[in-house]
Amino acid sequence: MQRMTILAVALMLAGTPALGQVTNQVTNQVAPLPATPAAPPAGPNPAHAAQPKVPASTAEARSAAALALSHEATYDEGTAQRIREAALSYSDIAVRGGWPIIPSDAKFAIGAAGSNDDLLRQRLIVSGDLAADKTSGTFDEAMAEAVKRFQVRHGLAPTGTVTPRTIAAMNVPVQKRIRQLEASLERVQNMNFAFGQRYVVVNIPATFAEAVENDHVVRRYRVIVGKTEKPSPTLTAEITAVVLNPTWTVPSSIAKTEISAHMRKDPGYLARMHMEVLDARDQPIDPHSVDWSGTRTPNFTVRQANGTFNALGAVKIDMPNSYSVYMHDTNQRNLFNDDYRFDSHGCSRVDNVRDLATWLLSEEMPKWNRAAVDAAIATGAHQEVSLPKKVPVAWIYLTAWMTRDQTVQFRNDVYAQDEQLLEATAEEAAFFNQAGNHPLTAHLAR
Repeated sequence: MQRMTILAVALMLAGTPALGQVTNQVTNQVAPLPATPAAPPAGPNPAHAAQPKVPASTAEARSAAALALSHEATYDEGTAQRIREAALSYSDIAVRGGWPIIPSDAKFAIGAAGSNDDLLRQRLIVSGDLAADKTSGTFDEAMAEAVKRFQVRHGLAPTGTVTPRTIAAMNVPVQKRIRQLEASLERVQNMNFAFGQRYVVVNIPATFAEAVENDHVVRRYRVIVGKTEKPSPTLTAEITAVVLNPTWTVPSSIAKTEISAHMRKDPGYLARMHMEVLDARDQPIDPHSVDWSGTRTPNFTVRQANGTFNALGAVKIDMPNSYSVYMHDTNQRNLFNDDYRFDSHGCSRVDNVRDLATWLLSEEMPKWNRAAVDAAIATGAHQEVSLPKKVPVAWIYLTAWMTRDQTVQFRNDVYAQDEQLLEATAEEAAFFNQAGNHPLTAHLAR
């Protein structure tokens, strides 16, 4: 028997009433599925009205707090159940015929009637981004606001302008959105993460990190994660220390390829980059005595001194794990301005990382406020500050999820891992089902 998908279950239940509601981000407004659209509630959800007070004494702190205006966490103990509910709701949309396709060359302007205005209106209503009674039928302010809500839910700049990228996201078939939800559900259910009162989450496809405290996001940071050819791993670990003015020990893979290539072209590269070559006893050796052909695994270590030129910047966040990755600052902060932030070798570069370091340290050691962190960095001295209480951290790969306010979010599957996971899971299920003893049969069928 083949793996029974959530869509298949919805097809069997096609004659039943709507299975759930899809809710819009930013305004917390609820719009039922297309059969019975309704107006949004007048105010925010009272269940989430009480938010923690977030100190914002610096520009970076204010920026991190502003990004966390939505205090709903991407990943918490209820994520799996919410993703399941979202998948059922989107399966109900599929059963009802899905959503219309918007022509890729369609143009929309407020106050100017267009031939595709009604298609856009229907598309936004189906996904719950627009209430049917909130528009005149042509592209108006209400529809522009609905476009913004759609853009936020899909990780696009909330301009309200129907850009080519917005149309492309709208035209992703509902069946693919369901597959994204199924893949994300599979991942979450197989994670073993010890949630604490305070924890950190990096959602790789979204390129954001969240600092969560008492079930609310108090800080959100842009991150740069691994390139498609060097993807960041999914993992769970504990943050043990914050390193100020770190040195950088270059991974052997980078030394073998990139460093060796630079040295073949420019023998002065290491000196210019403030790097030294060390032997097995951690003693300096002459770079000219090294074979930089790149054909063999290096029997040496390359280390970069700390300073403004250091690739790790001024802060490294230690989180021991089998992948030897971590979170850190960078000397290329302009990269955080890019929408596409998949540009590292696997580690996670964090914008406003000094603010995150302060959040990690000051809870148990109040003396490590932001001024103290800045002052310690200004000395230029290498310093490792251990956390008295380790902070759980999870790097997750969710291309689809639903937050507690019922907002359904989607991101691009940049690493193309969703279908690989679902195909592998289906093959495993088929193999065990043939023997009639698959322990997950009941779960997969519901």
